[in-house]
Amino acid sequence: MSGPSTSELLISAGLSSRAIADWIAAEPSGVSDFASDRRDYSEYWVASARLLAALPRKPARNDAERAAAEAILSAARGARDRFLAVHARAVYDELTAARMRFVRLEDLVWMAAEAVPGLVPTRQEVAAEAKLDQRDKDGVEIDQGLFTSRVLADEQAGLHLCHAMLLPREDGAEPAARLAADGALDLGAVRLERHGRALHLIAVNARFLNAEDDTTLDAMEIATDVATLDPGSDIIVMRGGPVEHPKYRDRQIFGAGINLTHLYRGAIPYLWFPRRELGYVHKIFRGVARPDALPDDVSGFGIEKPWVAAVDTFAIGGHCQILLAMDYVIAAADAFMTLPARKEGIIPGLANLRLPRFVGDRIARQAIQYERRLPCDSPEGRLICDEIVAPQDMAVSIERVVGGLTSAGAVGAIGNRRGLRVGQEPIDVFRRYVSLYAREQAYCHFSPALIANLERNWDAQNRKM
Repeated sequence: MSGPSTSELLISAGLSSRAIADWIAAEPSGVSDFASDRRDYSEYWVASARLLAALPRKPARNDAERAAAEAILSAARGARDRFLAVHARAVYDELTAARMRFVRLEDLVWMAAEAVPGLVPTRQEVAAEAKLDQRDKDGVEIDQGLFTSRVLADEQAGLHLCHAMLLPREDGAEPAARLAADGALDLGAVRLERHGRALHLIAVNARFLNAEDDTTLDAMEIATDVATLDPGSDIIVMRGGPVEHPKYRDRQIFGAGINLTHLYRGAIPYLWFPRRELGYVHKIFRGVARPDALPDDVSGFGIEKPWVAAVDTFAIGGHCQILLAMDYVIAAADAFMTLPARKEGIIPGLANLRLPRFVGDRIARQAIQYERRLPCDSPEGRLICDEIVAPQDMAVSIERVVGGLTSAGAVGAIGNRRGLRVGQEPIDVFRRYVSLYAREQAYCHFSPALIANLERNWDAQNRKM
């Protein structure tokens, strides 16, 4: 037996029959040329938003109103997907002057909102939901995920966007000058320290166990750019600084992954996820791009250096993911790694693509889908960690490893990085994976299951920002 029709759901919520009929009639039946589709679909999306606005805000809706809201949002998203399946490259080419201009993702989505009204949310619509806890959002940012996914799915547009996100940020010039003048750089959430021909990148989010959130992302990418482009260093070491938590006070911690308190409170926008993977994590793995050459390891090279991770205490979630982009991992004998995405209801970044290369398919599935803990000093942990050292010997071990990795010169080390990537993860494989990730993570980010998981496994409702 079929359920109620969309029209019946909306009528049950008290919406005007005339408004419902007009909205249903406005839905485009197919796709045609870009110009006419832009007009027709935009009119439908604007009408969808108007109909949704006639309902109470999400926290105040009753069951009928919730069902009506979901029906409106679902229909509008289905129309966006049909439109983008045909016109994603046309939209991207218009916004980038036929791929002659590089635009970062966080700017691209706002430009798309102006160019094709209703395709993605406006700044004002996102800002209105940003004030709410995650459970109280309608998830307008899901449409940013659909757009990002479809752009990346198109080979030409997707590779161009990957290239744009690998370019050094314009706001990195002044920090680079400070590093050159002072030999150190403090960006708040990240510090850079010069140790001979090595730069140490230190994550600093002491209150939250060096977790990542919307307050750390820009600083991490700027620091990655500055360190990679710095002419006075040959190698970069990533480490976590001391933390404030009573259980670990003054101990150094590599990192606790995403800040779950901020996630629960709605303080991590959807774009944080693709920006992280297309930005600093990809730059660690592939280097910083040049404007005139796609960094695909064959036809054009980026600017890169070897990276070493020094894992103190633990590398959880996103910080475990970072290890999969590193050239060498030193871990303390008492440290461990986990990917608790199952307990959060999200996708662990590039781990689904990269982890099987390290530990094999079965262990990767156990780590991702069943939260298998991997002690660094275990047979499985040693498949990710190159060297296990006593916790008190970490600083000496870093110095020794840096010397060993750079003794034969930086040119050979960089060439070997590129050679390994050609067979393991060429940029087109990366592009296709992130296309899927952008879409799936958008739905995960606004799923009721995310809230239930955080409350059940994290006691999130009782934690403070």
